[in-house]
Amino acid sequence: MTKVLFICHGNICRSPMAEFVFKDMVKKAGLEDQFVIASCATSTEEIGNLVHPGTRKRLQQEGISTAGKHAVQLRKEDYNKYDYLLGMDAWNMKNIYRIIGKEDTDKVRRLLSFTDRERDIADPWYTGNFDETYNDVVEGCEAFLNFVTSKI
Repeated sequence: MTKVLFICHGNICRSPMAEFVFKDMVKKAGLEDQFVIASCATSTEEIGNLVHPGTRKRLQQEGISTAGKHAVQLRKEDYNKYDYLLGMDAWNMKNIYRIIGKEDTDKVRRLLSFTDRERDIADPWYTGNFDETYNDVVEGCEAFLNFVTSKI
């Protein structure tokens, strides 16, 4: 069982997008029973809030639902609970390390570090470009799924 936690600032845009895109990919690959997939925030600003309407709309275009998802915050104990903690950008990474109390390059990585073009995933809260974020999330999730399944 591979346990994956996607992490962004508020857990309303990028990390839930990655959570539900990855769940969809895993389901389509017939690997649902081999993964636990969740997402969370490094901040407390959005705790309890629903997924951002822009993220919900973009995922609905792909037939992906985020029903029932509310923002939650990363906890120190999540480090031991999950095999991979995947941040969306360099700022998230700093905050992840602050919360978990250590730097770990094996378990804790940026999502796009699994691609040929490692970079940050822009926050659509600020850019308004949910399509660009979606494309980056898909690229990262595909690369991560290939990485993980090569180890199974």
